Amino acid sequence: MKNIILTKQAIEYKTRRIAYQIYETFPDEAEVVLAGIASNGYVFTKMIAAELEHISDLKVILCEVIINKEQPLEPVTTSLTPDEYANKALVLVDDVLNSGTTLIYGVKHFLNVPLKKFKTAVLVDRNHKQYPVKADFKGVSLSTSMKEHIEVVLDGEDPHASLN
Repeated sequence: MKNIILTKQAIEYKTRRIAYQIYETFPDEAEVVLAGIASNGYVFTKMIAAELEHISDLKVILCEVIINKEQPLEPVTTSLTPDEYANKALVLVDDVLNSGTTLIYGVKHFLNVPLKKFKTAVLVDRNHKQYPVKADFKGVSLSTSMKEHIEVVLDGEDPHASLN
């Protein structure tokens, strides 16, 4: 049984709100790196980037972050070299924050390079963290059981988030 928790319209609203929060957090920056965790996190990142470019004059630099979610200890790779995001403001983005495993290994990767400011953003925060990581910007926060699953669909005609 699917329970829709975010409709297309709600996702658009949450994305716009997160974009405004990012813009307000980096008032003195000319550019910001949005690093999205592949695959759905990167799709969400591109949605935030489009909103940011619409509402601000910030130069948005997109970065795709590849993390093996089954084997998070494997090396993390990015579409940008460390020199391309060093000493910049960076936001690490994912669609769902479950246990925090993916996000914490993503954070760890970026800590090897000096950054001006580092924030995290997620569309859905499940409140089941096993690691000391938090989302600075979140679309919705849900308390769910461990047996429940959040499905986020961002591609296609009917973007939504559901609780299964």
